[in-house]
Amino acid sequence: MTIFDITLFGIHIAPSYYWLMYAIGFLVWYYYILKKNIISKDQLESLFLYVIFWVIIGGRLGYILFYDLSFYLNDISNIIKVWQWGMSFHGWALGLITWVLLFCKVHKVNFYKIIDEIVFILPVWIFLWRIWNYLNKELLWFPYEWFLAVEKNGWSYFPSPLLEAFLEWIILFVIFYFLYKKRTFYWQIWVAFLIGYGFFRTIVEFFFRLPDPQIWYIAWFFTMGSILSIPMIILWIILYFLLKQKNKIWI
Repeated sequence: MTIFDITLFGIHIAPSYYWLMYAIGFLVWYYYILKKNIISKDQLESLFLYVIFWVIIGGRLGYILFYDLSFYLNDISNIIKVWQWGMSFHGWALGLITWVLLFCKVHKVNFYKIIDEIVFILPVWIFLWRIWNYLNKELLWFPYEWFLAVEKNGWSYFPSPLLEAFLEWIILFVIFYFLYKKRTFYWQIWVAFLIGYGFFRTIVEFFFRLPDPQIWYIAWFFTMGSILSIPMIILWIILYFLLKQKNKIWI
């Protein structure tokens, strides 16, 4: 869905809400980290480039591998067409954590400390992402004709992306706010984020959202999103208790 569509001097310009949301998310994150003053400005600019590049690469590769591999294998030129949508949270989360680890190793920065600050603002980013889903009339559910219903193809649908925006932004952000003040070890926010996101994502995909049409349900009521989220919840719950035992990362 484009914000506007014009042609100037033979150049076609059609910016999308999708990339606008990404741009706003990157800028909010940048200025939040800058204000926290936990790394130098030069380091932040380097980290900013790492994050932009690997969020996009990780998200894209995650979508290709998890959601529509056969389509991209049939025409690999579609892989680079990121303007045509196709990003996966689980893919860009893996890309982000991998390359923040690399950044911290290269710049000799405490990974456990900085990852909490990076993650603290992510609910805002996901909120913007879900608003784009709503504006683009996707990831919907059952027929619904009341407040904030989505009109599509002559039908009205329940606005599942707005429910996700509420759960993954407001609820997670409130949890983070109180947890941040009382945390006992670094990386606690990151662990809570992945557990909380995975939980809310699974609930919505089980009860309030139809699965992606190209893969539908994998088994019973399990969508690809829930299949990726449930192991993530279990893994990070285990990691939470393991990290608590490492005194070197306690605050």
